[in-house]
Amino acid sequence: MSKKDLSERDICTKFILPAVLSSGWDTHTQVREEVTFTAGRIIVRGKLHSRGKAKRADYVLYHKPNQPIAIIEAKDNTHSIGHGMQQALDYAEILDVPFAFSSNGDGFLFHDRTGLSDSVEQQLSLEQFPSPADLWQRYKQWKKIGPSVEDVVEQPYYADGSGKEPRYYQRVAINRTVEAIAKGQNRLLLVMATGTGKTYTAFQIIWRLWKSRTKKRILFLADRNILVDQTKTNDFKPFGPAMTKIEKRQADKSYEIYLSLYQAVTGNEEEKNIYKQFSPDFFDLVVIDECHRGSAAEDSAWREILDYFSTATHVGLTATPKETKDVSNIHYFGEPVYTYSLRQGIDDGFLAPYKVVRIDLDKDLQGWRPESGQVDRSGNLIPDRIYNLKDMDRELVMELRTRLVAQKITAFLKASNRFDKTIVFCEDIDHAERMRQELVNANKDLAAENSKYVMKITGDDNLGKMELDNFIDPESRYPVIATTSRLMNTGVDAQTCKLIVLDQTINSMTTFKQIIGRGTRINEDYDKYYFTIIDFKKATELFADPDFDGDPVQIYEPGPDDPPVPPEPPEDGEPPDHPEPPPIPPGDGPEPEPRKKYVVGDVPFYVVAERVQYYGPDGKLITESLKDYTKKTVAKEFKTLRDFIRHWSEADKKQAVIDELAEEGILWDALADEVGKDFGPFDLICHVAFDQPPLTRRERAENVRKRNYFAKYGEQAKAVLDALLDKYADEGVESIEDLKVLRVQPLDRFGTPIEIVRQFGGRKQFELALRELEQQLYGTAG
Repeated sequence: MSKKDLSERDICTKFILPAVLSSGWDTHTQVREEVTFTAGRIIVRGKLHSRGKAKRADYVLYHKPNQPIAIIEAKDNTHSIGHGMQQALDYAEILDVPFAFSSNGDGFLFHDRTGLSDSVEQQLSLEQFPSPADLWQRYKQWKKIGPSVEDVVEQPYYADGSGKEPRYYQRVAINRTVEAIAKGQNRLLLVMATGTGKTYTAFQIIWRLWKSRTKKRILFLADRNILVDQTKTNDFKPFGPAMTKIEKRQADKSYEIYLSLYQAVTGNEEEKNIYKQFSPDFFDLVVIDECHRGSAAEDSAWREILDYFSTATHVGLTATPKETKDVSNIHYFGEPVYTYSLRQGIDDGFLAPYKVVRIDLDKDLQGWRPESGQVDRSGNLIPDRIYNLKDMDRELVMELRTRLVAQKITAFLKASNRFDKTIVFCEDIDHAERMRQELVNANKDLAAENSKYVMKITGDDNLGKMELDNFIDPESRYPVIATTSRLMNTGVDAQTCKLIVLDQTINSMTTFKQIIGRGTRINEDYDKYYFTIIDFKKATELFADPDFDGDPVQIYEPGPDDPPVPPEPPEDGEPPDHPEPPPIPPGDGPEPEPRKKYVVGDVPFYVVAERVQYYGPDGKLITESLKDYTKKTVAKEFKTLRDFIRHWSEADKKQAVIDELAEEGILWDALADEVGKDFGPFDLICHVAFDQPPLTRRERAENVRKRNYFAKYGEQAKAVLDALLDKYADEGVESIEDLKVLRVQPLDRFGTPIEIVRQFGGRKQFELALRELEQQLYGTAG
């Protein structure tokens, strides 16, 4: 057998791997084969979903287990040496490694991304593959890693023996941060989308710096008690007795890892500032979780802590960098060391995609004007003007509007699953309470079974706040529906939330990203692969804003005489989830008065438009039918019907083609539901993608029988093929390609699988007969 007859896997085993090992690489610790580093994007259409193809590198080479430095992409020998280079470079960029190789077994094409070599690409023989020491030396030169930095960079991750290790993007974030700190950078920002494991990433950064004794005493700050407690008992648990949570007024200085709520270490009276019991140089490292929510403001209590411990290294973690004309994370922390966005998380299959149901109500769009002298439910004269979407539930309460929104939410849940966890974002606490009442009435059967089916979870409601843990606990059935305004838009790890309802005016991109983040976690154990957003307030138009998933750009430019920036006030009527700020001193302006609302109970509302949009491959929302999506997806793979038929015919197993298209997002079950369950995958594609009249599986089977194709076989073999045709007509080509079909009815009546294949002269001849049968089924297609 010549080299050109070998498969890609054979080329790897016989030529590529031996060349790598002979140059000194250790197969146990430095060489990993077929490394899958993404999960495959989840594609949603209707109520069904599928996963796209995961990214997988043929080889990843490591200096240490935490430090990949090279990618090798392999091709069989019918391709050129450099055929896999573009793919290798794509993976190298994603994995943040500087060296990429492509090979077909004859040698290697080597691409050096460091810019330090005389030539970017050069061809190497199999015997010239670089040694581990050679590539590591080049890496250190590229990264400017000296001996003192090298010890820190080589410090391994924490490993508990379970096999859990950082995902590729977490590793990039960890390595970049550790390298930057080891080289003396003291202000760093990490931007990672909600649900991508910021706290686990922070733990691994702290672990490596702590174990290497680069940083001996560390302070981790969060702004919600639940976040501190979750961190201590989950991700940070390995720190064990070296860790404490700052809770009391007397600081204990015998620990090395300190976790604290911002509010627990600050106060308005000097003696309440527990952090001042520590010396300014006590901490070597301060990690600030969710740093967008206040630490960016120069006069905030959070910044006061950072300024006090100014000699320490500060690392900010955020999903949504704060950038306004007044407040800036980037101004304080610098440009992000690494950014992993929501779009990247969805594309990689680590975050759940979303579909949007946009519902427009008549008076929201057309406006409503009171009659002359009209009064509201309380007898207040309603000012004469036109009220529209932005006024609803802020200036004007239309009770029948709230009822219609509740009915639409209920109808959606009834059509999917009435126990899908749901968050309804309302304008304020008053709106959340009225929405709770309407949802209880719309779901009176389930609300009667358990009063916690619908609950208001807002800052003013202690009972509701007590149920927050149960809402986010996947194993707790109740509450199912939570109405809220701002309490749940951040810091709520709602893994099984499948429905987010927006009946809130949202003008802040930061707030919008945080709200969307409540649904982006995947939980396969509870069948959570995607989530739905029902939008009544046009909030999802923010998806079209370039800032939604763009790179953070600094907006704030402080001047030398700029006054201090006041912290953002809480939303009207919504107490924050931490102690109230002190009253505004006299002379600093009056406290804001609650909004006055006019309540109208007899004005009907109607739905005028409703459409479904899906998350597209480019990160944009698209309104597209299942057929349109299928046609566009197939067109990317096959330009013509002839191309598709040739590919189908040449495939040894049709199941392989079916699987290929499934990986590209073709939802076979949904397509069959829409076009017809009697059509097989071949005819579904020919019909939907190429406008061909489809034939049912039974029609194809009968056409084969009419051609008397079986005449050349013996009676027993003819009977087996006839039974296989029936099996194909009933279940499809996938079923007859699996030899297990010979063990089930009606094939089992012809004997054991061994006895059946003997009727054809052996297994090879049986498989040939099966291939000819498929040619008869599809040979005249198109």
